[in-house]
Amino acid sequence: MSDSMEISRVVVIGFGTMGTGIAQIFAQTGFEVVAVDLSEDILRKGIEIIISGPFGLKRLLEKGKITESQMQEILSRIKTTTNLIEAARSADFAIEAVFEDLEVKKRVFKELDAHAPRHAILASNTSTLSITALAAVTNRPDKVIGMHFFNPPQVMKLVEIVRGLQTSDETVELAKKLAEKLGKVPVLCKDVPGFIANRIGIIAILEAIRLYEQGVASARDIDTAMKLGYNWPMGPLELADFIGLDILLNISEILYKETGNLAYHPPTILRRLVTAGYLGRKTNRGFYTY
Repeated sequence: MSDSMEISRVVVIGFGTMGTGIAQIFAQTGFEVVAVDLSEDILRKGIEIIISGPFGLKRLLEKGKITESQMQEILSRIKTTTNLIEAARSADFAIEAVFEDLEVKKRVFKELDAHAPRHAILASNTSTLSITALAAVTNRPDKVIGMHFFNPPQVMKLVEIVRGLQTSDETVELAKKLAEKLGKVPVLCKDVPGFIANRIGIIAILEAIRLYEQGVASARDIDTAMKLGYNWPMGPLELADFIGLDILLNISEILYKETGNLAYHPPTILRRLVTAGYLGRKTNRGFYTY
């Protein structure tokens, strides 16, 4: 398995925001995809997102980027199931995109390792958690790697390839080639909390939240300052709302715990907004009202 071309069957575990996007780009590239989640309802909603979501196939059809027959062909490559064991048996490559909880992810990796063929690569889309820790629960730590896609995966070019302590050179090369085949730009990173982008970006977002909390400037002015002063396409508070304030809180708590750096300590207002159920764009209210 020295080349990504030899991978034909991909299993995606977790069919939420990231999982649906990852499944879509694999299917668009020609891979056979099996998506796994806990209920038929989640799977059905995931397929609806792939068809009609803001970055879905209907949008590509309207823009003339794909034809009706190509859309049907892409959809025919995506199968769904609630049976992880059955899905794992035919996997050449499996990527999990489940909730950002180490114990939940470890359970998935144990299951995958027990039932996937020996040649299968096991990847995680984690944005902060240790690849080495996930590899440790398997009998193939050399074939475990991080492939961190960015939201939305259909649009964002970056994939962080995260090398665990025991990840082999061959697995790293395969993951890089695979990312390139998907039309992405891979960057290689050691297994540290938050990897590259979140390690830097989350500090900036949290600092922007602190400025807002202290009444230094309005949300709009903070965002404008970063868009025009640092050429950010989206301001840090807009970005926080886009990521989801619950997800941002979870990431910052993990980074604070793992690094001990006070810069990652979640501001009180972030906790308050999450407690109130104001999670950003997905609830139409966060730092802004949508």
